[in-house]
Amino acid sequence: ESISTTEVRNVLSEFNLSQSTIQNLSGNEFVIRTEKIDSEQRKGILSAFRKNLADLEILRVETVGPVIGENLKRLALYALLFAFAGIILYITMRFEFKFSIISILALSHDCLIVLGIFSFLQKEITISIIAAVLTIIGYSLNNTIVILDRLRENIKFKTREPFENLINMSINQSLSRTINTALTTIIPILALYFFGGNILSDFALALFLGMIAGTYSSIFVASPLLLEWNKIFKIHQKGFRITVKKGKK
Repeated sequence: ESISTTEVRNVLSEFNLSQSTIQNLSGNEFVIRTEKIDSEQRKGILSAFRKNLADLEILRVETVGPVIGENLKRLALYALLFAFAGIILYITMRFEFKFSIISILALSHDCLIVLGIFSFLQKEITISIIAAVLTIIGYSLNNTIVILDRLRENIKFKTREPFENLINMSINQSLSRTINTALTTIIPILALYFFGGNILSDFALALFLGMIAGTYSSIFVASPLLLEWNKIFKIHQKGFRITVKKGKK
């Protein structure tokens, strides 16, 4: 027998918990997020569910208090800051400092896209989601580095070209590689989302959103930002012309 979200909320209303967040995963599987309750209240709620709805199985019970929540946020922030610091150091040593700043801005965009959509869908940010975000950072950075490396080579060997033409050329030269990598990565992520069960679905969703955001940000965010950086700081690469004058015999 199918159980609706309304029926679940009606049971919770008996305990003044009608404002709780109820998420229907699939069929009769629900995730319920309530305010802080004690063990007696929890036993009463479970008894009410068994009485009013049907026999149920508790898959997982988690308690997230203020201390745990603050600790999770602090660890997530430390992980992101450590990752960004390593990225700035690596790209500055490998390329230039401005490339590292542009990469961080593009990666921040990817993270905000994923976290924003999760917030809109009212999904919980767990340790697994933080792990997915860190994975997205690595993937998106790899795409950006490929374009930056191509740009560096073009700057070295095509000195007559304006900077915006070099950026466009670098994107076109690496476009097929970027798209093919994205497609081959997204296919197993979709398999994980549809067949990995409810526990892995949010993790796979975060990866999927991050892969999409990371692919287009490396093309449509990082490169335009680099061009604007050059315009703001008046760093223009201009073509040059060599004039040779023959001496008189």
